[in-house]
Amino acid sequence: MIETMRLLKNLLIVLFVLGLIIFPLRISAQVAGETIFLEGEIVAILESGEELVNEELIDYQQLQIKITKGESPEDLVTVHHSEVSLGQKQAQFESYQVGDQVKLAGWSDSEGNWSYSIDGKVKRGGLIALTVLFVFVVVIVGRVWGVFSLLGLLTSFLVIFKLVIPLIIKGLNPVLTAILAAIIIVPISFYISHGFNKKTHVGVISTFISLIITGFLAKYFVDVVHLTGFASEEAGFLQVQRQGSIDLRGLLLAGIIIGTLGILDDVTIGQSSTVEQLKKANPKLSMMDLFKQGMRVGQDHISSMVNTLVLVYSGSALPLLLLFFDSQRTFIDIVESELIAEEIVRMLVGSIGLVLSAPLATILAAYWFCQESSTKNDDKSVSKSKIAHHH
Repeated sequence: MIETMRLLKNLLIVLFVLGLIIFPLRISAQVAGETIFLEGEIVAILESGEELVNEELIDYQQLQIKITKGESPEDLVTVHHSEVSLGQKQAQFESYQVGDQVKLAGWSDSEGNWSYSIDGKVKRGGLIALTVLFVFVVVIVGRVWGVFSLLGLLTSFLVIFKLVIPLIIKGLNPVLTAILAAIIIVPISFYISHGFNKKTHVGVISTFISLIITGFLAKYFVDVVHLTGFASEEAGFLQVQRQGSIDLRGLLLAGIIIGTLGILDDVTIGQSSTVEQLKKANPKLSMMDLFKQGMRVGQDHISSMVNTLVLVYSGSALPLLLLFFDSQRTFIDIVESELIAEEIVRMLVGSIGLVLSAPLATILAAYWFCQESSTKNDDKSVSKSKIAHHH
């Protein structure tokens, strides 16, 4: 009963804090120059149909929207929503219905007249439902350790959103910031998720060593491949918005380090746990036997994880790949483009760090658990000799 109450208490804490971080209780207007961001509910569709723009018929709607969240000079606004957005035709026109909850951007001209545009539907409901489902599945399957893993996840969220991003925005070197984040995230999340024991000690040590190797490889190959960090439009916007105060190449390196950190946990802890269980099942196994048998599991682990990495990166870049291959460019030209080359470096450097972490964690765990076993045997021998001498 006590264990159940503790589990429920920890679950409620996790849900509450996650809610505060991801879904703020109050959405206030954010001022960026003369632009404000609001939420509203569509109360009426005043007009809908097609209109002629640049000698082309496009779909449009004239919507009446009631402001529900955020500070606005008006409670009821009229928005012209069309297939043309910011002077460019959209790939797909999304029509709205009465009752839809939408996000709005509003701005004023020099005379104080306000204009508004729709920035998509409010997605909070679906995100909350998905988050609750995720927490429920983790807790049901993982029980107490599932709750602890959520606490580890929460730690990572806090470090990234409350430390890493603010420090980079303030101008701190992104690589140093990523290293600082790793120093905080690795021990806290590992020990929360897996407990304070020898298995986790091995995981923490091997993860740090693998991260150092990955960091050096990333720095070297980002320079060799001549990556600039300006691959995406977001990077360009960020450079303009922050007036060049952020090192985009450093930001690329920081992203590789943090991204690799997310996959090392699985390998290092998994290998350490495998070696521990092998030693418990057969205490007579030598260090090299433990390493060889542990690596049989590690090799399968590596094969599946590397394949997963390739599929994850390819899946995330699928629209980009389609766009490139639809053009009349050769395969070499596509691979050498900044966008694709950046993803290749990110994927391969992360994979190398992942592959090296398996034998590293395995050999450290084999050494550690063999040393522990020999120490226990020595203690038993000393105790027996003392008893024999006493008799």
